[in-house]
Amino acid sequence: MGKKLGIAAATFLGAVGVADAADLPTSKPAPAAPAVVASCTSAWDFFTTNCPLTYYGVTIYGTIDMGVAYQTWGAPFNRDAPFGLEYLIQKNSSKSIFSIAPNGLSQSFIGVKASEPLFGDLSFVFNWQMGFDPYSLRLANGPLSQEEQNGLPLALQETNGDSSRAGQWYNGALYAGVSSKTYGTLTIGRQNSLTLDGVNAYDPMGGSYAFSVIGYSGATAGVGDTEDTRYSMSAKYRVDIGQFRLAGLYAFGGYDWNNAATSAFQIQAGFDVPTGAYGKLSFDAIYSKVYDAVALSSLSAAQNLLHPGTLAATISDDQSWMLLAKYAIGPWKLYAGYENIYFAPPSNPQTGFTSIAGIPVATADISNTTYNLNQRDLQVFWVGAKYAVTDKLDVATGYYHYNQSDFHKTPCSNSSASSCSGTLDAVSAMVDWRFAPKFDTYAGVMFSEVNNGLANGYLHHTSIDPMAGLRFIF
Repeated sequence: MGKKLGIAAATFLGAVGVADAADLPTSKPAPAAPAVVASCTSAWDFFTTNCPLTYYGVTIYGTIDMGVAYQTWGAPFNRDAPFGLEYLIQKNSSKSIFSIAPNGLSQSFIGVKASEPLFGDLSFVFNWQMGFDPYSLRLANGPLSQEEQNGLPLALQETNGDSSRAGQWYNGALYAGVSSKTYGTLTIGRQNSLTLDGVNAYDPMGGSYAFSVIGYSGATAGVGDTEDTRYSMSAKYRVDIGQFRLAGLYAFGGYDWNNAATSAFQIQAGFDVPTGAYGKLSFDAIYSKVYDAVALSSLSAAQNLLHPGTLAATISDDQSWMLLAKYAIGPWKLYAGYENIYFAPPSNPQTGFTSIAGIPVATADISNTTYNLNQRDLQVFWVGAKYAVTDKLDVATGYYHYNQSDFHKTPCSNSSASSCSGTLDAVSAMVDWRFAPKFDTYAGVMFSEVNNGLANGYLHHTSIDPMAGLRFIF
């Protein structure tokens, strides 16, 4: 992407007049900014009150999330992986560990956002976010964590996984646009997919890495491939019309603009049903189509001998329907979601290219034919609840289920191949206490299990992962 994105970034930064200017939204939003001057008058105020770091509509904001965890079957901490630890059972989960555990509830990040009135109710808006690991202070970079495992047997690997956060200084967001209460909001640049926004809004765990399958794994939010949870070059439009809402997203520019697909589009429709004393119902539906989506993986020992310093990739055309529902009444919030994802052969089979992390992918290590014989069908279900014990104390629980169809050359329902039918199940519970204006502490546990095709190549099939953490949100 290089020079092209650099020019685009410079244009955005120049427009807002901030030198270093503003997926991930946090499950607890940053405090609202006053219109003109920041209320923080000292370092003491910054840490002990709800004051924002705002000056003339420009706000510096962020989250730092640090904790510790025990895993019955896990892999060692990795300083580059966005999640730091594998909170969900993975192929290389090989040992019981007690470890530092970053980003359990929220991705740690620093950001700058701006809102400047233009005329009428129209405003210029800007947002930049950069995610990092709070222990190593390195930029979140999933593909680099994969490249570091090249050629290693599973039992010797650290935590790793593909991600849209790929070491970019804008790995969370970099967009600008205009917003109006009457006409909606139009933004252009790097921003969340509509499906990622949907997961964050309708997941009882708010997209948590440590307690949510659909938060840890980007398959749901990325229409099958986690790199497509965000697009570096895209246009997004949202508008509310009474109790109804509409949204659309179009990603363009392909791999050259740091997208993990040649193009993509999404459309969303939703509405709220206020029922007075009986609470409020919310519904949303999202349709997505992604062309030539990229899923990266580490190299085997044989591949690493031939192409060290590269990664392997699977290319596919993906589409999905996501249906979301939420019911709020008193201290209760109930959640439910469903997504049906289809994986098909790519429209444009790929040869060697450079990944979103700047790591090359060799032609010999690209699979364009994984879904040639049979289309893969992945169904994702989840339900959960959150209860506000007090205005500062929440408890939440969630259940998550993946069901994969058989897309093997001969029908199978065992773990002999990743293309056999299979399931993933997880259940989690968590308590979150906001003990100060900008601080909260949390603790919880997730149990996860894979079976049959979704357990292919796994060293262990289940894991119990309790963790506790502390967040500072400003």
